[in-house]
Amino acid sequence: MAKPRSAPRTSTRTKKSPAKAPKASTKASKPAPRGPDHGPSREAAIQVARWALDKKALDVVVLDVRGLSSYADYIVLATAESEPQLNAIADRAEEGMKERGERPLGIEGAGAGRWLLLDFGDVVLHAFYQDAREFYDLEGLWADAPRVPVVDKP
Repeated sequence: MAKPRSAPRTSTRTKKSPAKAPKASTKASKPAPRGPDHGPSREAAIQVARWALDKKALDVVVLDVRGLSSYADYIVLATAESEPQLNAIADRAEEGMKERGERPLGIEGAGAGRWLLLDFGDVVLHAFYQDAREFYDLEGLWADAPRVPVVDKP
């Protein structure tokens, strides 16, 4: 004998709809306004650039990346023509910043011989050979960043 079919069960519980992922904003976030900065970060970046120049670095540039970068306020770029010069630029910057009471948060590229990066928090120094500088093209990457003039001390 066949079993009689029972009526379909109805639940008194309401079904939860699956959680929806938040929609990604299509609007680009605006960088923070960049007004004149004459504070310690700017002065430190200019001083790092001067130390690089003291070690005969070429094409020294300071980029103001405030509002464009979340990891630094200023990037200093310098070109070296030899490994001893590359190390001298980095050593002078590290020594000078230690005299100011700041130690590097990180050093990358030591021993690699083509590019050294010293991260001082608000200021990052990139010292590299010309071919590495052209290859990575940090000036192109930060094309929107204003350049900070580096003038010799009076």
